[in-house]
Amino acid sequence: MMKFLPTRSVFRFCIVLLGMQFALLQAYAVGFVPNTGKDSTIRAEKKQYTNAAFDQVYRENLLPAFYGNEYGQPDNNLLVADVIPNVVILNTAKSRFFFVVTPRIQLRLLQGYHSPVKSPSYMPGGSLFSRLNDDENHPKFMSLSYSHHSNGQEGQTLDSAGNFNHDGKFTTNFYSLNYYFGKRSMTATTGSSQYASVGLEIHTGLFGKGYSQQLKNKYGFIRTNASWMYDIMHDKTASHDHYLGHQRIRFDLAYIWDKVYDYPVYDWHKRMNISVKYYYQFGFMENVAATVQVGYRGQDPYNIYFQQSYPYIGIGLASGVSFDMHKRHHNQALAYPTD
Repeated sequence: MMKFLPTRSVFRFCIVLLGMQFALLQAYAVGFVPNTGKDSTIRAEKKQYTNAAFDQVYRENLLPAFYGNEYGQPDNNLLVADVIPNVVILNTAKSRFFFVVTPRIQLRLLQGYHSPVKSPSYMPGGSLFSRLNDDENHPKFMSLSYSHHSNGQEGQTLDSAGNFNHDGKFTTNFYSLNYYFGKRSMTATTGSSQYASVGLEIHTGLFGKGYSQQLKNKYGFIRTNASWMYDIMHDKTASHDHYLGHQRIRFDLAYIWDKVYDYPVYDWHKRMNISVKYYYQFGFMENVAATVQVGYRGQDPYNIYFQQSYPYIGIGLASGVSFDMHKRHHNQALAYPTD
């Protein structure tokens, strides 16, 4: 019985195929609009309206930051932070593309002498989004991302006993290709949206580049990622220029497919990360929400601690541009153009 998916060549072919698929979908989405005799100005205005609407959709799907604590980790913590300052570089109605740079950092303040942060996760990266259709109420779009992940340590990755050293060097780089689809409904008093995504994450260590060599056959280099998110906003009186309440529930799933030690491919205890997160943003909050999170980590995403597996509960605050819907004005600044 096969215990893991074999052959690098198969996965190289998959990457090339996914890249070709992304290019073909973009070519189809952009297309060549036949000249039907309609006024070109109207067509240009409609395109700009659609691009602007999708820019908001992309922002809704950016990960928010987290500040609080998690309970259940093998090492007791005083504070856990996932700092995600999404810096939007390209956001214009003149383009279907949306580009964001994210200098992400994960921190765990350990409960111990001097409360150290021993091994932060530095995860800078960038994501390019592009729509695949023209319907902002039923959006379909894709993203292509690159991320670096290291812990800034200079010590030996393995200790003298051959075990991973928590003060040692950890490095990996990876690419992600994700497909999204969703449904949105916005009125003066309520708003709702839901999105789902599925994607493939490939680490360059699969090809022997950009990684700590000791991670080979121990750290997951091929992963499937999936998510589902539901948002609901409300303002019963419609007397304010933004929704007064914003609730969100988000489900995330990741699964490792390549060789990880001798764990069989169906061993979800070591291969699956899963979480459910609930957010509530009060009307007086400025782009900040209270959150409760529950999940299980088969492979800890915190750099060289990746061998740890455990269930956890997180409580704290979330923030980020993905909560901009709270500031969405009822009266659209950009009206949809008509013939």
